[in-house]
Amino acid sequence: MNFDYSDEQTSLKREARRFLEARCPGAAVHELSNDGDRSYDRALWTGIAELGWLGAAIPESYGGSGIGYIELCAIAEELGRVLAPVPVASTLYFFVEALLRGGSPAQRSHWLPRAAAGRVIGCLATSEGPGGIGARPLAASVEGGRLTGVKIPVTDGDVADAAIVLAAEAGGPGLYIVELEQPTVKRERLASLDATRGIARLSFSAAPAERLGAPGEGRRLLEEVNYRAAVLLAFEQLGGADRCLEAARDYALQRYAFGRQVGANQAIKHRLADMYVKNELARSTAYYAAWALNTNATELPAAAAAARLAASDAFNFASRENIQIHGGMGFTREADAHLYFRRARQLSLVAGSLASWGESLVCALSRRFPRMEHSTAAEV
Repeated sequence: MNFDYSDEQTSLKREARRFLEARCPGAAVHELSNDGDRSYDRALWTGIAELGWLGAAIPESYGGSGIGYIELCAIAEELGRVLAPVPVASTLYFFVEALLRGGSPAQRSHWLPRAAAGRVIGCLATSEGPGGIGARPLAASVEGGRLTGVKIPVTDGDVADAAIVLAAEAGGPGLYIVELEQPTVKRERLASLDATRGIARLSFSAAPAERLGAPGEGRRLLEEVNYRAAVLLAFEQLGGADRCLEAARDYALQRYAFGRQVGANQAIKHRLADMYVKNELARSTAYYAAWALNTNATELPAAAAAARLAASDAFNFASRENIQIHGGMGFTREADAHLYFRRARQLSLVAGSLASWGESLVCALSRRFPRMEHSTAAEV
């Protein structure tokens, strides 16, 4: 079975790279990361919307282009490659996916065309502090269609127009759509390791909220959304990891120390080889997960978790090694290396910790292969 891109998808990926390299050079990312008043590039966001990328996974009946998830994966890879400072992940991977999985026809008709056109930025608000979602009972609650509580941290919550919020209700946790531009919602922008991906504290005081799906379906819907988002995040991480490898290789080939090319040292070759191996492992799992996402296959939970773990490992490793191979230059703010390290750390924390994804992978495999439930840790 061939999991690689088709000729049309390869062409789209090539055009996406050409556009992003022209509109989002490293200097622009540096400038934005040093600008305390902005956390995303509005001009780039508008350009992406005009190209129809925001509607890639949105059906044409709701104003999208409907070209498919494989194409969106290809675009995500190129966005990750240039560290595009735009809220695509929060809007498409989480907000739009939540609407597609649990929204009513009226909710979809209201929000999806605006998201496809770039007129709405969405986010997902589930966390209420350190630890996973299940670490403590949900404090945020909904009563009579009004949401009260605090969510922190919320990625892109500082710029979003609407949020999908996980909150307790009588029948169990639910997902709710809340418009953020209203007096009953307060937001506070927080310091972030990656300044191009803003985070915020959102406080709700009896804010009007619309439920997604049936009562008590919040956990199930959130799990579905996270699995699907994990695949797209893996492609962003893959793009970043590939760029780190290329940057480290290029520097090693052009840098000379004591009259000798740095790349000629065996230790540098080993580092580059290790980066390549991890990247290729991440690529194979990501491609398989993309197939599962596009076909809505039963293998999606296991494939998404595997892709999430492999891509996070590859990007974290590649970003660290890129700094090391650049030597003293790699630790300076003038170099690009620290930007990739920051994004790698940020992406590895979105949609749950790596430990939780490891547990998800084991659970998904146990369901597919029941005999694993009776295996010892040593046998596994």
